[in-house]
Amino acid sequence: MTAPGGDTQHGIRRRNLARVLRTVVAQGPLSRPAVAARIGLTRAGVAPLADELLRAGLLVETARAATGGRGRPGSELAVSDRGPAGIGAEIGVDHLAVCAVDLRGRVRARAAVGAANRHSAPGPVLRRLSALLAEVTEEIAAEGLRPAGLAVAVPGLVARGSTTVVHAPNLGWRAADLAPGLAGATAPGDGSRTLPLTVENEANLGALAELRVGRDDGPPSPPPDFVHVSAEIGIGAAVVVDGQLLRGARGFAGELGHVPVYPDGPACDCGGRGCLERYAGEEAVLRAGGLTPERAAAAHPGPGARIGLLARRAADGDAAVVRALHEAGTALGIALAGAVNLLDPQAVVLGGALAGLAPWILPSLERELALRTTVAADSGRAGGPLVTVSRLGADGPLLGAAHAALQAVLDDPLHSCAPAHSPRN
Repeated sequence: MTAPGGDTQHGIRRRNLARVLRTVVAQGPLSRPAVAARIGLTRAGVAPLADELLRAGLLVETARAATGGRGRPGSELAVSDRGPAGIGAEIGVDHLAVCAVDLRGRVRARAAVGAANRHSAPGPVLRRLSALLAEVTEEIAAEGLRPAGLAVAVPGLVARGSTTVVHAPNLGWRAADLAPGLAGATAPGDGSRTLPLTVENEANLGALAELRVGRDDGPPSPPPDFVHVSAEIGIGAAVVVDGQLLRGARGFAGELGHVPVYPDGPACDCGGRGCLERYAGEEAVLRAGGLTPERAAAAHPGPGARIGLLARRAADGDAAVVRALHEAGTALGIALAGAVNLLDPQAVVLGGALAGLAPWILPSLERELALRTTVAADSGRAGGPLVTVSRLGADGPLLGAAHAALQAVLDDPLHSCAPAHSPRN
């Protein structure tokens, strides 16, 4: 039976199930009438949808507190503490991390280790990552949660719609398909099915996290049009337009680190010269601040350790480090000016390592943007878009990956709970 517009009754039901689930996730606990009012359906229309989500274990029914009126208190729909969880993983140059997030957005398990992944073949890295995945999935299983999907954040280019890392220069990987190496890790404990697998650029997942991950104790989410810049060893960016990622024809949009800032500058691993990464990447800033990257890595291993070192030295007034961060902010401002003039975003969000170094980077970055960007007469703000600091910092890509792994549940609640037999690219 086909509905007007060529849609099917099954498709309408599927979308309405998703609307009910998303509403309770975002605003619950809610009574059935309250859900109906929020999504524009009748109470009778919401009732069977809610019953299906209850039977699937995605929602639970809770007693509503009495309000002083007559009769028994009603019930409310709430998100189950058990059920599906999104598994996010991150492959960094110097660390591996995994976390599990439930439908409420709460991190239910997390594991991370320092790991020297640079120039290591994908196989050993994926085996270490698989061990962390097993640790996290075992922990959530004890709490009644089951993995709904796995998303992996990587510092490199990922072919659109695939699980293949086309090029990750700071890892030394080319044409590396992650699906075979994670096949065992993406199977639930009974081995009956394979989880959907997504592989995505870490800057993209960091940007999505800014939109999807709520924080009651921090600044609000960014506007729907923004550029998210993420940096550690390398520098990446993600462009969000109307709440959606701008991926580019091949999925490679956002390679800000290889935008030439000073065309006659030093050679870059990408084959160009004077790339932003040569001035604002972690190793470049360490060198400019009088620190040897290799020695710093040996003395301060683990994720974020060198960034913490730079922040401490800058806070203590180390002139060389302060100057290096000032120069990094200048280079970032020059590179971002082109993106701002081209895309006219409402905001620029500094994430990853840049969030921890923002006090020393922002002044020179904002000055360059003010000098180099055009401003609409009615913008009400001189110097271009608002520049903000990520609410999530270095956790952005990992949390973004975990939330991305839950999208299938939110988009199609009942189908996502059915057995799957191959990675979903």
